Amino acid sequence: MANKILIVDDAAFMRMMIKDILSKNGFEIVGEAADGAQAVEKYRETHPDLVTMDITMPEMDGITALKEIKKVNPQAKVIMCSAMGQQAMVIDAIQAGAKDFIVKPFQADRVLEAMNKALS
Repeated sequence: MANKILIVDDAAFMRMMIKDILSKNGFEIVGEAADGAQAVEKYRETHPDLVTMDITMPEMDGITALKEIKKVNPQAKVIMCSAMGQQAMVIDAIQAGAKDFIVKPFQADRVLEAMNKALS
């Protein structure tokens, strides 16, 4: 059975890139969200196996959304997505419970490696 993924990024282009990589590799995309508040709502609706979460977004940032999702499900698996130069935020995200992080622009093999590691 395919792993269910929720993709969260305020940039539609980035969501499309991740969706493309994952769809081609047998993952099922169960939802997309453009900000952290939507992400928490979609998480409750779709119960994905894994979430890819952008760090910098309007409404609610990715780290706050990660913490909210962890309240809903302490076992939630979230991989953070960050642009270069956000190391401090990545450390905050890992401390808040993120499984891994991937750096933009995405490289398919790195995305898949992070996914498989987090899901195993």
